[in-house]
Amino acid sequence: MAVIYLIRHAQASFGARDYDKLSAQGEQQAAMLGKALADRGARPDVVVSGSMRRHARTAELALAAAGVDAHVEVDEGFDEFDHDQLIVAHKPAYRVRAVLLADLARTGNPHRAFQEMFTAATQRWIDGGDGYTESFDAFCERSEVAVRRTAGRLGKGETAVVFTSGGPIAAVVSRLLSGGDGLWAKLNPITINTAITKVLSGQRGLTVVSHNEHGHLDGTGMISYR
Repeated sequence: MAVIYLIRHAQASFGARDYDKLSAQGEQQAAMLGKALADRGARPDVVVSGSMRRHARTAELALAAAGVDAHVEVDEGFDEFDHDQLIVAHKPAYRVRAVLLADLARTGNPHRAFQEMFTAATQRWIDGGDGYTESFDAFCERSEVAVRRTAGRLGKGETAVVFTSGGPIAAVVSRLLSGGDGLWAKLNPITINTAITKVLSGQRGLTVVSHNEHGHLDGTGMISYR
């Protein structure tokens, strides 16, 4: 069988204007991930990254730490959904970032308030609301197509490492485990930065054999979800 490792990017800069840049903690996580890949003996025949900078930087640091010199192919099918668009569609006033930040600050617990708001915004998207360039169904479909495209490039016994985001990983795992998208809303929020999901590709198709594995972060104080 062939193996595909789906890896969520390291911690990005949540709360900053440029979310797509890894945080200082994220840079450390990516290096720890690389060491974990080396310990697994993962020697990828194919390396794929989404097109976002957080994907590319995670790949760069992890591969260097793993001692792997490989060409990284970009596949936009592994890109995350547009979280800013989801927020604005849910509450148009939040197109102005200052309004969003002020509303969150007034709650006294901005992090919890953001999570509650974002959960509602995401559910509106899942439920088929309007105002999006990509529907939830279309997002899940392109995520599945991307992983199948990667699987199609692998020969028997070969390995692919994919640097992507939590949303596409949750979409793939939900479809492979349940045949639909019903698990996505539960899987997506708990996907840990630099966690590894292992998918086998064989004659019976694709099979998830482990999900959200993050032992390389246990006991380090480095676990994060954004």
